[in-house]
Amino acid sequence: MYERKILPNLNCGLDLIGEVLYGKWKIRLLWFIHQGHQRPSELQRKIPDATRRVLNIQLKELEDHELVAKKIYPVVPPKVEYSLTDFGQTLIPVIAALGNWGDAHEEHLRSVILKRLNGEN
Repeated sequence: MYERKILPNLNCGLDLIGEVLYGKWKIRLLWFIHQGHQRPSELQRKIPDATRRVLNIQLKELEDHELVAKKIYPVVPPKVEYSLTDFGQTLIPVIAALGNWGDAHEEHLRSVILKRLNGEN
C-alpha cells in the first residue's frame, strides 16, 4: 500500500479537513452512506466511474478517520455494510452546505470548468 514520504501539514482546520476528505469520491461516499446506501455494491452503482479498488481504499481511509464504521456479517458469502459514525454524522450539514453552494452557482461553475477543460483562457 502507498506510504507517504512527506508528513502532511496539519496546522489548521482547513489542513485537517483536507487530509480527511481528500479523495475524489470521499464526499460522495459519505453522502450516499448517509442516504442509506450501505453495501459496497450499492455504493459502486451510485458511483459507476470509480473502480471497486479505489472505493475500497477510500472507504478504508474514511474508516481509519472514524467517519464510517464497517460491519462484517459472519455469513457465506460475506456481507459488508457501512454506516456513518456519530463523528461522521457531524460532516453531513457541511457536505449539504457545499452541495447547496454548488447548486446555487451551478451555471457559473459549469462554465468555468468547461472553459478550463477546453483550454480556453
